[in-house]
Amino acid sequence: MAATAGLAKTHKIGALSPKPKWMENAVIYEANLRQGTASRDLKGLQRELPRLKDLGVDIVWLMPIHPISEKNRKGGLGSYYAVKDYKVVNPEFGTMEDFKEFVRTAHAHGMKVILDEVCNHTGCDNAWVTEHPEYYARNEKGEMFGPFDWTDTYKLDYSNPATRAAMIDALKFWIKETDIDGYRCDVAGEVPTDFWEEARPQLQAIKPVFMLAESSTPSLMRKAFDADYAWPMKDVFNAIAATKGVNKYAEEKKLNLPKMTAADIPALIERQKTEYPRGSVHMNMITNHDLSSWEGTEFERFGPATGTFAVLSYTLPGMPMLYTGQEVGFNHAFEFFEQDPVQPDYTANEFTTFYEILNSLKHNNTALNANEPIERTNFIQSVDEDVLTFTRQNGKDKIVVIANLSDKSSRVHYLRREPYVVGLTNLFTGEAAALPKTLAPWQYVVFTSTK
Repeated sequence: MAATAGLAKTHKIGALSPKPKWMENAVIYEANLRQGTASRDLKGLQRELPRLKDLGVDIVWLMPIHPISEKNRKGGLGSYYAVKDYKVVNPEFGTMEDFKEFVRTAHAHGMKVILDEVCNHTGCDNAWVTEHPEYYARNEKGEMFGPFDWTDTYKLDYSNPATRAAMIDALKFWIKETDIDGYRCDVAGEVPTDFWEEARPQLQAIKPVFMLAESSTPSLMRKAFDADYAWPMKDVFNAIAATKGVNKYAEEKKLNLPKMTAADIPALIERQKTEYPRGSVHMNMITNHDLSSWEGTEFERFGPATGTFAVLSYTLPGMPMLYTGQEVGFNHAFEFFEQDPVQPDYTANEFTTFYEILNSLKHNNTALNANEPIERTNFIQSVDEDVLTFTRQNGKDKIVVIANLSDKSSRVHYLRREPYVVGLTNLFTGEAAALPKTLAPWQYVVFTSTK
């Protein structure tokens, strides 16, 4: 009972972070510097910025740009997330001036830049290891240690005020020196919430920033972060795909995912209404660097349902993201610790057109704004448990989404009322909206008030 009351209280306090206005209808693009372009560096990615702008990207999220530790390094190149120096650009990617030029160019194209920052741990030969050993946590033997199986890292100790001051200094450095627009914070839930609440006002005093937590920890959304990862929604997507027999990765790895249907999506959102501060924003995705490398590409996990779950990642409450190559249907899991010889061909194709349409929808339909109250999302119960139907609307715009989340044809029939679609347009055909009587396996329709 006490735990339930605590969750309800969390919801009532509201999300109080100073969210930047520009995040409301933004699309995030995660750029893999090491693998994503032929030159594998900042200049190579800089040349892609006009293309990303045309695609509809608003926020470019760079995976960590810092030098990578050599001690206990995994593989030939090591993990991006084993940081050797928080105030230096990895020479593999270019110089500090190259990075500043990248940020200036992105800004000139009307895009924001956020850095992937690793505050929970450092690489094993970070200068702090010898210069400030007091910054680090110790195990029962008094030794520095890496969390989980991350043997190439040492965990930091945030009970030490000096550790906090040093990390805040590093976070402020990139905003002051290079004019970045915020951070994606790695395993943010492993760092004490009160550290983030201490850091955020100091970063905000320099300029308005966007803070994204790689976590699904409700307390982080109270004051510190503007958005977090929709990991729970990702799990529901994966489980539905496995239940319906199209998650080949789960099948191959013999993963025992729970049985789920379309009904588990509104059920999750209802739970999050009580678990999270009111107004919390979650970043939806069908892939990212972790998912692609460790859980399978979107095509391995969703197969014929890939487009269906992509549409949901854009139209359910939250913010959508794209990962390197997703915009061209790149079906390859990058090597994580080595240089991968396989790279995307960014020649525009049907996937590019698909995501351009979704990005335009996100930009122009205000009912999809990240800060729209969750109460304006209404799920309509269908006779067929595999049919997901929801509407989102405000005083200006409206959207209706109907999707068959199964590998069989489904009848579209509602228990009490059906969605009102008069005056709306089919997003992908441009025709006047008309409710379908049936949906083919994994078929979806999106009706919108915007062109």
